[in-house]
Amino acid sequence: MDTSKKFKNFIDKDKLYRLIEGNEPTQKELDDVLNRASELKGLGLEDVAMLLRVTDHQQIYQIMETAKKVKQEIYGKRLVLFAPLYTGNRCVNNCVYCSFRKDNKQIKRKILDMEEISTEVKTLLAEGHKRILLICGETPANGIDYMCEAIRTTYAVRQNGQYVRRINVELAPMSIEDFRRLKEEKIGTYVCFQETYEPDLYKTYHPAGTPKADYENRLLVMDRAMEGGIDDVGLGVLFGLADYRFEILALMEHAHHLEEAFGCGPHTISFPRIEPAEGAPLPEHIPHKVSDDDFKKIIAIIRIALPYTGIILSTRENDDMRTELFNYGVSQISAGSRTNPGAYAAEEEHTGSQFQLGDHRTLDEVVASMIESGYIPSFCTGCYRKGRVGHDFMDLAKPGLIKDFCMPNALFTFREYLNDFASPETREKGMKLISNLIEEVEKPTLKETIKDNIAKIDEGERDIYL
Repeated sequence: MDTSKKFKNFIDKDKLYRLIEGNEPTQKELDDVLNRASELKGLGLEDVAMLLRVTDHQQIYQIMETAKKVKQEIYGKRLVLFAPLYTGNRCVNNCVYCSFRKDNKQIKRKILDMEEISTEVKTLLAEGHKRILLICGETPANGIDYMCEAIRTTYAVRQNGQYVRRINVELAPMSIEDFRRLKEEKIGTYVCFQETYEPDLYKTYHPAGTPKADYENRLLVMDRAMEGGIDDVGLGVLFGLADYRFEILALMEHAHHLEEAFGCGPHTISFPRIEPAEGAPLPEHIPHKVSDDDFKKIIAIIRIALPYTGIILSTRENDDMRTELFNYGVSQISAGSRTNPGAYAAEEEHTGSQFQLGDHRTLDEVVASMIESGYIPSFCTGCYRKGRVGHDFMDLAKPGLIKDFCMPNALFTFREYLNDFASPETREKGMKLISNLIEEVEKPTLKETIKDNIAKIDEGERDIYL
């Protein structure tokens, strides 16, 4: 860890654009990089730049197959599920790609009060959710005081014995002192997208005179978060704003910067693409549209380049795309999502959504689809509550020890869901999957521990985790 690196701009635009240029790799060069990636130690910036230059379909297939192996080795068959809870769509910014932009007169504005937040949480709990991402537009009305109260309100809700076990937050940049306050509220991961790391294009998409227009303030928000005690941070860009190759290299630089300055890289990276958004002009003519094939390639590249970083895919993507990408790197997904405040509890609520959804399935439908693909739907929050976060999580993940916690905990939360919320058809398929997966556990003591805790869950005990 090099503290002299903190709070310094780490994006060299010209260097990243130079790295994009060059010849496609030879087969030997590609094989060498992918062989090293298979060692689960990640890749450097130049290796990633080389992979981004690959256009040959057979070579892209090789990259994706390597990502599939890496994903299986680290994450196994588990996929974490969560739901976003939008507390408000008022915003002082004017981002040209977002429905929440202040100049948009086409949507109804709303900020939920604490009673309304409680109602939303009860609805999500009744569906089976355990992990919530609190998110809102940027405005003084939902500043740090409001968000701290919203977090406490969310944690306090009880619905037939169910409760939210971990809250992550996606909030506008704030001060170190405010991050310390968030830390006291026991949040999990702090998420904030740079949107685009390309500084000149950033100015184009974020008009002057608004807080978000400050590129460097946003670029260094994770430095302030980690300085304020936040253990886990989540990065992301909005693909379509700039050349995706530049964005991927910039994400690598950001991850490297956090490793250098704070000794721990990002816990997650999110991969949203621009989708239609009511009252936002940019989605009608996406300047750097990312094709489905390129999208698959870049998720595979990040999986092998940053093997222990969680990759999040939202309901912006349709169900076919999401199901395919489970194989090649995605480890967390939202399900049954709504992107307008108040919409979970009141289907008729016509407050404005942030963007158009691609996957409209219910949580149970998503879970059923995951089971059919052999994946374990996980609502686990054990690592957060056991303190396996930040450095400690990586210390367990890199030697492969974290699987002895994550796989069993995924099974426990999955069994809870099947017992308490699943449709009869989903329950039947899920029970068979759990039985098969338990039989595959090689360590006898771990297998017995799993069986014992499954029996306790079937007898009515809840919230068991290792």
